[in-house]
Amino acid sequence: MLGLKKPQETTEHTGSYYAATANWQTDYPQLKGHQQADVVVVGGGFTGVNTALELAERGYSVILLEANRISWGATGRNGGQIIGGIGHDPEQFEKRIGKEGVRAIYDMGVECCDIIRERVEKYKIDCDLTWGYCDVALKPRHMREFEEQKNYQERMGYPHSLEMLDKEQLRSEVGSDLYLGGMLNRTGNGHCHVLNLCIGEAKAAEELGVKIFEQSRVVKVVEGNSPAVHTEQGVVNAEHIVLCGNAYLDGLVSKISSKVLPSNSSVVTTEPLTEEQAQAIMPGNRAVCDPRTALDYYRLTADRRLLFGGLSNYTGREPKDLFGVMRKKMLKVFPQLHGVKLDHGWSGQMAIGMNRMPQLGRLNGNVYYIQAYAGHGVAPTHMMGRITAQMIAGQAERFDVFGKIKHWPFPGGKLLRTPSFALGMMYYKLLDEL
Repeated sequence: MLGLKKPQETTEHTGSYYAATANWQTDYPQLKGHQQADVVVVGGGFTGVNTALELAERGYSVILLEANRISWGATGRNGGQIIGGIGHDPEQFEKRIGKEGVRAIYDMGVECCDIIRERVEKYKIDCDLTWGYCDVALKPRHMREFEEQKNYQERMGYPHSLEMLDKEQLRSEVGSDLYLGGMLNRTGNGHCHVLNLCIGEAKAAEELGVKIFEQSRVVKVVEGNSPAVHTEQGVVNAEHIVLCGNAYLDGLVSKISSKVLPSNSSVVTTEPLTEEQAQAIMPGNRAVCDPRTALDYYRLTADRRLLFGGLSNYTGREPKDLFGVMRKKMLKVFPQLHGVKLDHGWSGQMAIGMNRMPQLGRLNGNVYYIQAYAGHGVAPTHMMGRITAQMIAGQAERFDVFGKIKHWPFPGGKLLRTPSFALGMMYYKLLDEL
């Protein structure tokens, strides 16, 4: 997930392609005075909006608070890739969660994409939803890894077909000479206009009775027997609080903010391509990723722009020459786009935990939190919202699976954890080059 608040940014959306092509500009009121609800949700991205929607579907009264605009941060800035799976390697936690827990997380990794499919159909959300995704290989070992993934998915009963593609077959999907082959998922993963998806889900939640407030930054969370959240101009008392701020809680609750580290990524979009250009570079119209730590990810938009992202770093800084750096990366993949104009460029942050598994938990009383998708959140956010709503409704089984997974704070405190983690990730970047 992406969402970096730079000094020059305001509480309005950044200058992204998504903001420029949004179906509507949300204009929910600011919270003023006192409100009461069954549940108050803090954060208006995919996690918060879908938690609110799931709760409203179950009959709860819900208030949703967003510091800026709905989908302002990570949700409205990412690559728009809908990729199944929850976290990185659930098998590493088998001793804590058992084989049943590993199986449950796998099944949720399939269900999370189905939720989006169902949401769009049920609420008639216009978000350019397109199915089809391709992993691409830069090295022979990547092809071996894809083959292992394919075999694992088939053993687990994955309901969608996976196809291994050699270099020549891949050209029918990606018009680049850079890759040795890939693995194609035609129907299980895909891509969409993420800001339009989220504001469509917010509209659905509002129609079910959710009260949404924007420009309402939470400044205090009261845990314990009388849960409450305070904004600069109001307060909400509720039986339950769900914190969905991810990388943007700004130390509001130190015990959870110390367990995530923001990581920066950048995205650009080209001017609209001709039909011939679009067909030449992306004939399959899939979402595409390579498997490196500092990966490239890209896709076509509905108006035939190439949306190209990458440049992952762990310093939280955007490059001074964003367009120049990203153009160089894009042309390495698609040299045939030399001379094509870049129309939009933006950066943002994703929250990463040390073990690359989403963090769900419960603080004092009925205060819950959801965070840390490690850049892989469009689909999993929908799943985390669902199981948290189930938890509040008294169905704790799936939430408790995540509760058994331990998450540690990053060492070095606030000042040192970023440079220390950046050095650690540099090691993995070097491994990518081998």
